[in-house]
Amino acid sequence: MAEGLARMLFGENANVESAGSQPAKVNPFAVKAMEEVGVNISEHYPKSYNDLKPGFLVKLDYVITLCAEEVCPQMVSRAKKLHWPLPDPANKEGNEVVQLNRFRQTRDALIGKLQMFAIEAGIQLSGWQSG
Repeated sequence: MAEGLARMLFGENANVESAGSQPAKVNPFAVKAMEEVGVNISEHYPKSYNDLKPGFLVKLDYVITLCAEEVCPQMVSRAKKLHWPLPDPANKEGNEVVQLNRFRQTRDALIGKLQMFAIEAGIQLSGWQSG
């Protein structure tokens, strides 16, 4: 979700990649929550941080980790590291409404954090705004 939102918010103003220490399938509730704000992540696939290209890693300005309950990847980089510990919405139980609401909460938290990050980092937003 973070990659899809960052790409939509920053457009061509930032080169965005996401990866994790233990990538899993894209959760269907994540896809649905993102569709609600006009972001299609149905074709996204999880990547390991080991899959990121060395050239990309060398040029990084920022590494943002979101892990709260799982192991955060440790990347060797000169990039400024930011940590936004958000609960993983996929690690909980409940009916479909409850599960979708957790993904909506995470999505909305990410939008707010990415908008604040853009201001602090001097990244112009692409003009997209969530509904």
